[in-house]
Amino acid sequence: MDAKLEQYEGKMKKTLQALNDEFATIRAGRANPHILDKLKVDYYGQPSGLQSVANITVPEPRVIQIQPWEASLIKDIEKAILASDIGLTPSNDGKAVRLVFPELTEERRKELVKDVKKKGENAKVALRNVRRDANDSFKKANKANEITDDECKSYEDKVQKLTDKYVDQVDKAIEAKSDEILTV
Repeated sequence: MDAKLEQYEGKMKKTLQALNDEFATIRAGRANPHILDKLKVDYYGQPSGLQSVANITVPEPRVIQIQPWEASLIKDIEKAILASDIGLTPSNDGKAVRLVFPELTEERRKELVKDVKKKGENAKVALRNVRRDANDSFKKANKANEITDDECKSYEDKVQKLTDKYVDQVDKAIEAKSDEILTV
């Protein structure tokens, strides 16, 4: 592929990856340790990711168990979970913190699907912005006589094809996440 197009495809790939990362943090009634990815715990004065200070396991389909390397971290882990937007209340037995996921109501599932679609639409807008930036750069290069009219048109067609490909992938990701949420 042409170097002029590669940078824009890279941006589109990053947009899709960011969307998939966001989808991983949306809980669908099942325990998913990725909802804890963004949590930071104060570890000797240093904000550290939960994965670096504790062992995170899923002993049951709707339970996450967080076993810190040091028992003194339990209170800090609980504080971090309560301060986050996860919406779960942690419980601890002195050795580990447990998060129990309640069964999602039909109404909550529909809200989550709406949220998924909104995030998907935002990703599509980002893809279209990349397309616009690419087309603008090709038109500028054409005006500066760096590329011909035909080359400019060819690049615009290729960028449109790339945009269509990534929009299709976003649609598939939205559909897959929505199905996961709606599956009881």
